[in-house]
Amino acid sequence: MSIQPVGNASGRVIMGQKNIWIGTNWKMNRGPAEAISAARALSSFRPPKGIRTFVAPPCTSLRDVSSVLQDSPMIVGAQNMFWEDSGAWTGEISASMITECGASMVVLGHSERRQHFGETDWTVNLKLRAALRHSLTPLLCIGDTLNEYEFGVSQETLARQMKIALHGVSQEELARVLIAYEPVWAIGSAGRPAETAFVSKIHTQLRDVVEDIAGRNSAVRIPLLYGGSVSKANICEYVALPDVDGVLIGRAGWDPADFMSLVDSVSALVSSEVHA
Repeated sequence: MSIQPVGNASGRVIMGQKNIWIGTNWKMNRGPAEAISAARALSSFRPPKGIRTFVAPPCTSLRDVSSVLQDSPMIVGAQNMFWEDSGAWTGEISASMITECGASMVVLGHSERRQHFGETDWTVNLKLRAALRHSLTPLLCIGDTLNEYEFGVSQETLARQMKIALHGVSQEELARVLIAYEPVWAIGSAGRPAETAFVSKIHTQLRDVVEDIAGRNSAVRIPLLYGGSVSKANICEYVALPDVDGVLIGRAGWDPADFMSLVDSVSALVSSEVHA
């Protein structure tokens, strides 16, 4: 029997309980041997009730990590993909290659891909629609630059990125998409954490944009994650915000022990909301 999602007072989704997404992107770190070791450390971890976890290893380790974690609750995702199914696209990987490796998620539109590899809103749209065709869960990353933040156009920038990325996506498909807001100025070793009041404001605005795109009933079902200098000192503050449905963690979650500790730190918050 399936449990029908319903919105609670804060606009989150309850699937019989509150679900919070917590994941980490390893970026260009860990070759196969090191990735297998890290995956083994995560394989026995069982997140507290109400928390869904995921990890995105490099593509060279995707099959190995997926194999190690196949019987665990941990979802495995790729860090990028191309929109064509096959062909003369040197250096690219397709959605079908990702699924054959055993992964079920893919990160799309990360700011590092946009900044360094020519990713555009339109190519993100092509990739997202291809991911959905192959039953992958797209994690759509959007973000504002420091200049856009300082000039007060963050909302417009993020709305544009979302609207173009989700163009042509059906109502049914939208329910399978996750969205992560990652301010470009808040990620990386030189990043600074965004103030919770700002994140709360942005996520409320993002929820309104999603509602314009998908309608109210669908909008509350689409998880909105925050990413950018997330740490043990601030993770609970972010997750407690009404329209924040989880976090995408960078270097603070690369070590398996640190990642599990971050997840555990949220468990009490999730448990109290589930039983509220």
